[in-house]
Amino acid sequence: MNLPRGMKDFDSAEQSKIEFVRQKFLETSKSFGFNFMAPSPLELVSVIEAKSGPAIRDEIYFFKDKGDREIALRFDFTVGLTRYVVEQKSLKMPAKISAFGGVWRYDEPQKGRYRYFHQWDLEVYGKPSLESDAEIIEFTSKFFSKLNLKNITIDISHRKLVESVVSRIFGSADSQTIGDIFRAIDKIQKKKKDEIISEYTQRGYSKEKLEQVLEFSKIKGQPDEVESVFDVSGIQAWAELKELFSSLKNRGVANIRINFGIVRGLDYYSGMVFEAFDSSTSFGALVGGGRYDSLPKAFGREDIGATGVAGGVERIILSLEAQGLQTIESAIPITVLFVNEEMARPAMNIASRLREKGLAIEIDLLGRPFKKQMENASNSKFAVIIAPKEYSQNQVIIKNMSDGKEAITQVDSLFSNVDSLFTL
Repeated sequence: MNLPRGMKDFDSAEQSKIEFVRQKFLETSKSFGFNFMAPSPLELVSVIEAKSGPAIRDEIYFFKDKGDREIALRFDFTVGLTRYVVEQKSLKMPAKISAFGGVWRYDEPQKGRYRYFHQWDLEVYGKPSLESDAEIIEFTSKFFSKLNLKNITIDISHRKLVESVVSRIFGSADSQTIGDIFRAIDKIQKKKKDEIISEYTQRGYSKEKLEQVLEFSKIKGQPDEVESVFDVSGIQAWAELKELFSSLKNRGVANIRINFGIVRGLDYYSGMVFEAFDSSTSFGALVGGGRYDSLPKAFGREDIGATGVAGGVERIILSLEAQGLQTIESAIPITVLFVNEEMARPAMNIASRLREKGLAIEIDLLGRPFKKQMENASNSKFAVIIAPKEYSQNQVIIKNMSDGKEAITQVDSLFSNVDSLFTL
């Protein structure tokens, strides 16, 4: 029996890693005042098309339900959260919402991403504001710090700025031309320059102009460094981008730079855009986001804008592992052992009572010999041994499995002094 292509099972170890990232995400989003929610895993296809157009059908899982409605599995969280906010007419603005969970995409499976994967997401809705943009980027930086990830660079740009340069180079503000060249720029991180030029010259674009715009897309650095190599005078949105950069510096975000090669592929972005990379790996962008005021408008709300960010959890886990960082946080298990069959019942009782104290407890369920139980407890920090002689005196043995030291304690003390008895 096989799974559908692009799907996988997540075993206990993988699920623990996902939960590790989830907990760090929840801690960070709480510290920024975001409200956590879970949007529906099913959407109407028409709702998803409002964000990405009819072509999105090639990238999603969709079907007709028993009411003959076209339904899609959740492609991301932005659509569902925006739909929700638009529906809540009385929602106080700005609305800061976070989400975490699984999404489905009919993409070609790749390292770090199957067709079902996990994603975290933040959105700020309300009156468009530079500080809302800065908040989203600051969160991203602080979240990676909380994960202890190193070598993270956050590249920021502005769609209107890049659009004005593209329009100047190609002598056209035509939306089709702008869209095509944006996609060419977006591909520069994934494909060779010659391949991109070959693809777009075949579509009728000037090789010389393509060369010029791709050279522009390589510009990156601090604002003064950018100004030293490129004439930004009269360039739309440069002042706004510099102000955003200044706000982030004021917030203590140091791992940022301007990168004109960041445009984000989706057409609905309308302002600031950014991506974050682990410079010590070649996994590509760990997160991406930006301002997308057009989406709430597509859903019928002309009075609010939005800015957000989303990241793939599995790809973040790959970076954590590549940097040799801990990806599992769990209680160190304690194993309750019984010396003979007669001691099995009281051992079960003691195991259950220790679990009520919030401890992670293992106990043999098959009645195996004591020697075998000891072998299986080798990964535990402590063992609680229930033996006939000691138990007849209402006592148990606590064994430190690291150094082999043993101590005898009263059963009542076992439950009243768990913190002192089971210490590292």
